Amino acid sequence: MAERRTDTAAPPVSARRRRRRGAATAYALLAPSLVGFAVFLVLPILAVLVLSLFEWNFLTDPEFVGLRNYRDLAGDDRALQSIGNTFYYVLLNIPAQTVLALLLALALNSKIKGRNAFRVVYVLPWMAMPVALGVIWRWVFDPVNGGLNRFLGLFGVDGASWLNDTAWAMPVVASVNVWQYTGYTMLFFLAGLQAIPAELYEAADVDGASRTHRFFAITLPLLRPAMLFVLVTSVIGSFQVFDTIHVMTAGGPAGSTATLNYQIYLESFTQRSAGYGSMLAVVLFAVIAAITLLQVLLFRKRTVYDFS
Repeated sequence: MAERRTDTAAPPVSARRRRRRGAATAYALLAPSLVGFAVFLVLPILAVLVLSLFEWNFLTDPEFVGLRNYRDLAGDDRALQSIGNTFYYVLLNIPAQTVLALLLALALNSKIKGRNAFRVVYVLPWMAMPVALGVIWRWVFDPVNGGLNRFLGLFGVDGASWLNDTAWAMPVVASVNVWQYTGYTMLFFLAGLQAIPAELYEAADVDGASRTHRFFAITLPLLRPAMLFVLVTSVIGSFQVFDTIHVMTAGGPAGSTATLNYQIYLESFTQRSAGYGSMLAVVLFAVIAAITLLQVLLFRKRTVYDFS
């Protein structure tokens, strides 16, 4: 019996030409974004990584020191304190901001009167400049002439020295960030809630499910994509906090609010140690990347209800 050959015919030349032309058009349209991505993100990251291996004070020539900057980190109490302060700030900020934003989204997703106006009001703080807000809140928490202590004085309560007390300074700064970004975070939860099919809640009502059971069985599982986005972006932003701390406390008192990002600024531009500051930036990048990867792994399982 003769062997049958099944050769795959090559596509016509005109079809290949159209594909190449389409690919060239796509790359041409993507080129501005790719160039911007390379110039403003990839190259600075590589430059900081290389600079972390040098000692440089912006005046003399850079001196290659290898991994000495990384070894010095183990004995640098200020840098280690800033790392601890950063994690403390994130732990103060993220749970409060996420829970409040979710509660607001649940409330504004219901049929309450004036909900559109409330949405605008809650988002307004996010639209303001952090530096301007920092100046205002620094006055509010001023121990002598601040608005908060004057208000407490009306009831015979002596207010604390909020920004000059190592126990209060970081919670106060974190509360300002929670106040500013909760409304913005709420918008993403609200979008996620409105994407959940109403049929699921109707079926749960027929089955007699309580409001709590509906929240944990329907709402929370289907909010996984929104929750992942909110947590990733909020954690990254919290680890990079700078302007509010710079305006309100300048890292004080006694370094209790100096986060890692603020310590990078101090080392690089105040102490003029660009190599050491770049090393701290690499450490910050590695911490953020590791926590982001962990979040993605935790939220990679998605809940889908099939209506087919």
